Amino acid sequence: MQVVATAGHVDHGKSALVRALTGTDPDRLAEERRRGLTLDLGFAWTDLPSGERLALVDVPGHERFVTTMLAGLGPVPAVLLAVAADGGWMPQTEEHLAAVEALGVRHAVLAVTRADLADPTLALRQARERLATTPLAGAEAVAVSTVTGEGVPALAAALDRLAARLPVPDPASPVRLWIDRAFTVAGTGTVVTGTLAAGTIRAGDELVLMPSGDRVRVRGLESAKEPRDLVEGVARVAVGLRGVDRDRVSRGMSLVTPAAWTPTTCIDVRTRAAGSSGRLARQMVLHIGSAAVAVRLRPLGPDTARLTLNARLPLHVGDAAVLRDPGDRTIAGISVLDVRPPTLVRRGAGAARARELATWPDRPDGAVLLRRHGVLRRGELAVMGADVPPDAVALDGGWLADPGHWEALHGRLAEEVDGHAADRPLAPGIPLETARLRLGLPSRDLVAALVRAPLRLEAGRVHGPGLPPQIVDAVDRLRTELRPSPFAAPTADRLGDLGLTPPVQAAAARAGLILRLPDGIVLLADADRAALRVLEDLPQPFTAAQARTALSTSRRVAVALLEHLDRQGLTRRLGDTRSIPAD
Repeated sequence: MQVVATAGHVDHGKSALVRALTGTDPDRLAEERRRGLTLDLGFAWTDLPSGERLALVDVPGHERFVTTMLAGLGPVPAVLLAVAADGGWMPQTEEHLAAVEALGVRHAVLAVTRADLADPTLALRQARERLATTPLAGAEAVAVSTVTGEGVPALAAALDRLAARLPVPDPASPVRLWIDRAFTVAGTGTVVTGTLAAGTIRAGDELVLMPSGDRVRVRGLESAKEPRDLVEGVARVAVGLRGVDRDRVSRGMSLVTPAAWTPTTCIDVRTRAAGSSGRLARQMVLHIGSAAVAVRLRPLGPDTARLTLNARLPLHVGDAAVLRDPGDRTIAGISVLDVRPPTLVRRGAGAARARELATWPDRPDGAVLLRRHGVLRRGELAVMGADVPPDAVALDGGWLADPGHWEALHGRLAEEVDGHAADRPLAPGIPLETARLRLGLPSRDLVAALVRAPLRLEAGRVHGPGLPPQIVDAVDRLRTELRPSPFAAPTADRLGDLGLTPPVQAAAARAGLILRLPDGIVLLADADRAALRVLEDLPQPFTAAQARTALSTSRRVAVALLEHLDRQGLTRRLGDTRSIPAD
């Protein structure tokens, strides 16, 4: 199925075209039939000559019902534009065309109606001249009289050719069904209808009703009055819902695939303003799908703005919508650039954001969004409506990083490690949580993933490649002190003079630069191995006194060294003597 909406000035025969093509009167309300005026959306369908089924959404043409017209046009891929032969191009024709352009509709058939009342040539020429500078230039045109039937078969054939040209959406796309009607059916409960633009709805599916966020279950489906187990877009569909009362559903709400769209009240957009000045009011109405939401507009650049919405909408980047000022009937098209825009609180932030957005295409891809956010989860890109870029850095936990941003983060981490060491020379590296906060990352796991040589990760802290100068210099002074007598451990006061305070000793010991023994004894890191080489030359077994003499040190240091060697299994104690085990 394909879906086409009518468009055109009031009383130019849009509903009559639908009746002639489908045999169904789209004016279903008694007041519409009494007044001969379309007041609400009408729906009908027909089978085209090729066998393709076509659904038609009939929209009102009166200027007082522009909001209803936009609700009908919003989700459709093509229009049937009606221009009366005896009326020509009119104000609502122009307004409808502006809406069609703003919504990004690129496919149309032009029907010059009432060909029995006037020569259609002039109206046809007017319409073609007006369409020549729009995306609808070259639309096939047919002169029609619904009274005599002249041109109706040709119009059906033109619509058939149009339907064959329309793009076929991906049935695996996430669902977003904008609701245009809601009612109750006895035995079924709440039923909603809408134009399914893409994706697939199946009986039994769980969907999210927006903006409430309620989870609902699909009880049943109908399309063209036929029960269905599933419906693929594009199609008109009626959806029976379980889990929601009729009074909680209205036009402008939507049914969406869970966790597939970004519910947002703040977006950055590119504007395509009508009129010579291009200026837009600060208070406008945003029309997308069947929704009409009041918004506050903050201009950023010449063609970019920030919109604050008074209701949450499920959006993707690249969505096309209409901004309308009900006061002066200004219509402007927009493309959604960012559904998770940054806050603008610092001086100059708005101008900087405008410069950034000026470089973005109307439909930003995953590379643009990942570059903007730096690091995102794979699912976050999906709900914004973008695919994973091929050069993204894939990380554990489903994280993705922009390559340039990731490399810059590694450099910043190295700077933070150096800065931490300079501020706290005795602290053993920067904690992961501290680094996470300073780098603005959402997870400590990302900080750990950034660590690579010459940085190292130990016990939840990131260390640099070297030690603070304070520690290195103190150990160098100790080395000089012990050069004449490697085992003559300095006293506590002397260690303080050398700069080896307890915190420095602890840091140096962790780095493997010194050997700390009980009773405040501090030697160089290889003192135990050097002592073992000396003791190997003694007659075996040997006493502690013999060891003290051989090592040229005090009994206190000798005993501490021997007990350390015992613990290492490098010496074996037998009563008052020790020996070095044979290999």
